[in-house]
Amino acid sequence: MHRRRTAIALSAALVAAPLLTACGGTAHPGAAAVVGKERITVSQLEGRVNEVRTAQRAAARDDTQYQQAVARTGSLTRDTLHSLVLDRVLDRAAKNAGVSVTRRDVQDLRTNLEGQAGGAKALEGAWLEQYGVAPGRVDDNLRTNIEAQKLTVALGVDMNTTDGKAAFWAAMAQASKELHVDLNPRYGTWDVRNSSRVDAKTPWVKEVTEATTQRPA
Repeated sequence: MHRRRTAIALSAALVAAPLLTACGGTAHPGAAAVVGKERITVSQLEGRVNEVRTAQRAAARDDTQYQQAVARTGSLTRDTLHSLVLDRVLDRAAKNAGVSVTRRDVQDLRTNLEGQAGGAKALEGAWLEQYGVAPGRVDDNLRTNIEAQKLTVALGVDMNTTDGKAAFWAAMAQASKELHVDLNPRYGTWDVRNSSRVDAKTPWVKEVTEATTQRPA
């Protein structure tokens, strides 16, 4: 439960934090974004989006409910790309701080959340509905949540304070600069000097309420 409270506190603090937005100008044919030496291709992005749409279709009782789910996640492609990029920036910031996440860390958190949600299917349903995360990607998102928590500990910051938030996002900005994030203009911009709000529904940047994890799939 202590880990659970930590996750909620951190996520609530990050929801209003600035996005490391992009300066995408370089042409990268077929790439939705380039982060460091890694290309996130348009096909990879579309694959991720299709995973969510397939899961939404399977979870819907009928076509009307499916269309409602699609309408609620109308910006899914852009949100998914921003999440993919931001997660990679977090990975670099964590690496810079000597932070690592083990499989046991992820399993412990998942077991805890599944117990509160009422099982694996209920947790997967909640993540799909609230964050647009396909069932097969839940562990990846939990890992990122833990990584963000551990980064705050390594930095010695309190995300409930203005200074703590500033220090956390300064570390993220440094990581973003090192990676030279380049976003395809089709999906927006990424400028580390700009402060704009996180729009993507990413678990580690949005409050995870008790009702969310207890809602049935």
